[in-house]
Amino acid sequence: MTCLKPENATPGKSGKDGRDYNPYDIMQPRTPEATPKDLRNGGRVKAENVPPTGVYLPNNNIQTPWMTSPDYVQISTAAAITLGIMTGNMYRCACTRCLNILLTYPEGCRANCAYCGLARHREAERDYADRNFIRVDWPATPMEEIARTVGKDPEGSPFHRMCISMITHPRSDEDTKTVLKTWTKHVDPDAIPISILSNPTTMTRKDVQDLRDMGSDIFTVALDAATPELFDRTRGKGVQSPHTWKKYWEIMLEAKDIFGPQKFGAHIIVGMGESESEILNLVQQLVDMGGHSHMFCFYPEQGSLMDHLPPTPRDQWRRVQLGRYLIDYCGVRVDHMKFDDEGRIIDFGLPSGELDAIIDAGIAFRTSGCPGKFAEDISACDRPYGDSPPSDIASYPFQPQKADLKRIRYQLDRQKPGETYEEGEEFEELDL
Repeated sequence: MTCLKPENATPGKSGKDGRDYNPYDIMQPRTPEATPKDLRNGGRVKAENVPPTGVYLPNNNIQTPWMTSPDYVQISTAAAITLGIMTGNMYRCACTRCLNILLTYPEGCRANCAYCGLARHREAERDYADRNFIRVDWPATPMEEIARTVGKDPEGSPFHRMCISMITHPRSDEDTKTVLKTWTKHVDPDAIPISILSNPTTMTRKDVQDLRDMGSDIFTVALDAATPELFDRTRGKGVQSPHTWKKYWEIMLEAKDIFGPQKFGAHIIVGMGESESEILNLVQQLVDMGGHSHMFCFYPEQGSLMDHLPPTPRDQWRRVQLGRYLIDYCGVRVDHMKFDDEGRIIDFGLPSGELDAIIDAGIAFRTSGCPGKFAEDISACDRPYGDSPPSDIASYPFQPQKADLKRIRYQLDRQKPGETYEEGEEFEELDL
């Protein structure tokens, strides 16, 4: 990543065929194809049996070593740049304030989620440690080395939080605990709080309790799909995957009980075929439970079963982004809002002046996630450009500036009197 002006810098507003939302009927994933028997369960990696020698940078021209958690984990490109493992800069931001850690195995994730670059159906195409996830590479690194490096000066670290992302694998539950133990041996959880992005399919209540007892601060469940029907289509039987809506909610309720208010939540992806009314009713349900929501904008992941489908139109994304912020942080309830026959928001339930002040503050349009050290509504997990290209930012990994807010108001159809917007003009105003 560099700090150069993005190419083709257009804001993107309405989506496919001029729609300002992604309807259910067009968001159908492809059917996964069968993987040759010798390539299943990391067959190529196991056959070559290449030993790891320190950090592995994903490169499809190099045979992936036999790396496995808990000794090895993968970290996001932004985290790798922040740690100095990779070189580069992120466009308009200083990399990331969250150290995202991903478990890794030659067999990879055994689930087959339709929108995910780590999905099982990619076995024939790409070894697990070479696969992209939320649009970037994830270099594999010895866990002890990561913990020891950050542990030298936790208070002075750029990281506000560390997050362990589990995957669907028979060893994932126990290995997560081992990774957590390695981290806390070097880093005090009071200095850098710990989040768990869970894999409910393989978990029990005891697993949730163990993670809390070992120092985890927040527990999240990646529901991703906003309705049971979408969940089954994209994460369950519809794509030959083991996840169920029922099991995910079972573990979320265990986390509610064990971690307590404001210490559990759910990830939700906007634009996979749900209505705005459905997704904001889910946000309200989480708030009423004492939890919180983390929003992601659907952006087709290369190699996934949904990479042929349109990204979320910015109209839809901004409306849901703003609605979610109002429910989570401003005391607005979904029943204060009004929706049209397609479930689109037509009234946010606040007087115009109050709503404009919240829009102009800009925080509603930043990446949502577990909080860092600045404020409860400013996420440590800023995931730079995980759900959009820099030329058409969905979740801002930095505080939106005047030019950005002008674009956001255009996307919301809430421009100020006399205000006009021309596509790409914010890049000129920012003098990039």
